[in-house]
Amino acid sequence: MPNRLSSPARPAALALHHRPRGGAVPILIAAVLWGTTGTASSLAPGGAPAAGIGAAALVLGGLLLFLTDRSARELPRSCGPRDRRLLVLGAVAVAGYPLTFYPAVTRTGVAVATVIALGSAPVFTGLLGWAARQGRPGGRWAGATALAVLGCAVLVLGPELAGHGAAVDPLGVLLAALSGLSYAVYSLIGGRLIAAGRPSGGVMGAMFGGAALLVLPVAALGPVGWLLSARGALVVLHLAVVTTFLAYRLFGHGLRHTTAQTATTLTLAEPAVAAVLGVAALGERLPAVSWCGLAVLAGGLAFLALPGRR
Repeated sequence: MPNRLSSPARPAALALHHRPRGGAVPILIAAVLWGTTGTASSLAPGGAPAAGIGAAALVLGGLLLFLTDRSARELPRSCGPRDRRLLVLGAVAVAGYPLTFYPAVTRTGVAVATVIALGSAPVFTGLLGWAARQGRPGGRWAGATALAVLGCAVLVLGPELAGHGAAVDPLGVLLAALSGLSYAVYSLIGGRLIAAGRPSGGVMGAMFGGAALLVLPVAALGPVGWLLSARGALVVLHLAVVTTFLAYRLFGHGLRHTTAQTATTLTLAEPAVAAVLGVAALGERLPAVSWCGLAVLAGGLAFLALPGRR
């Protein structure tokens, strides 16, 4: 990242305008890794609490991100008070995601929670980024995001659309929206700090290391017997190393080369990967309407990922 972006005299929107393109590939790879979360967590031992699985994975994965990057340990001391406050807010937002998403899944089901959380995140990111003067989203982003969100909704809700869906729980919907907001907040904060010249590994490591400490009581105070089994340990290890450590290293690198608005839209590839894995690995069946949604989602992501004006 050129040093001129770290000058406080240059507005954030201008920094984003000059940010080099090429972050789509690592972000899409991160989304593919995140897409294995549902399949992996479904293999956990019976009785393992959903929130406990997410908290344990975040504790281990967050500490890995923090301890394996020297800049993550130095960043809180080297940055100014404003950036330090942003890191704290980012850590709270990271911790907030599993603490709101997993209860939302319990109340509304995986399909509804996934659509609301992942579908609302790009919208929150675009609006918050615009309000924070980090750049006004362009027409291409708006069109691609609308297509991707529509495709995501049809893909995930296809089985319910083809049959008879259950009544939606209002509190569950609110929790899912809060998880989307949490994701948007820490994506924007990460993008802003990285655009200002902070190392991407240090930013992700500092935020996730702080989040690991925040959710540690959730992991420690709940049932932990399932973690002592080989299956439980392997599930948490996969979630921590693959879907947290590796995925967020890639996501942080991608944020150096694209805006947070574009990044959160590209991560809508996650439910597509999860759906395909469910069919291939778990023997699930998708109705024709879901496959149509997958095609619309893929078209929206391809439109956004292709080179050109955002």
